[in-house]
Amino acid sequence: MPNATFKVTAQSENPTKTKVKARNFELIIDEPANLGGTNEGANPVEFVTAALAGCLNVAGNMIAKEMGFEIRDLSFEIEGDLDPAAFMGKTDKVRPGYKEIRVNVKMDTDADAETLKKWLQKVESRCPVSDNLANETPVKFNLQ
Repeated sequence: MPNATFKVTAQSENPTKTKVKARNFELIIDEPANLGGTNEGANPVEFVTAALAGCLNVAGNMIAKEMGFEIRDLSFEIEGDLDPAAFMGKTDKVRPGYKEIRVNVKMDTDADAETLKKWLQKVESRCPVSDNLANETPVKFNLQ
C-alpha cells in the first residue's frame, strides 16, 4: 500500500487565532481569553488531544470489527498536564509539551474483558496519532 500524505494550510488571523484548512474543512484555533485569546476555538494543545480522540474512535471501531465484536457506544475522556513556563520562555528546564496524556475509554459492548484488553493494546499500537505522540517524529522546518 502506498504512503498517504495529509496536508493542512494555516493563516494567522491575529496573535492567538489561526485559521487552518484541511481538505475542504476549516478549523479555528485560538486561545481562551485568560491566555490572551479571543476564545473562538480550541487551543493547539486541545486540538492534539482532540486528534487523539478522533483517531482512537476510528481505530477502535475498525479493530472491533476485525475482532468480530460490536461496539454499541464508545467515548473518551482525554486530559494532559503541561507546564506553561517553558512555552512562555520562563524556563528551559521542562518540556513545553504534555508531560503525560491520560485516556479513559468508556464503552458499551458485547465483548468480554480479555477481548477488550487485546482490543485496547491493538488500538494503542495502531492509532497513528497515538504513535506520533508516543514516539519521536522528525519535524523539519523550512523558512520561505
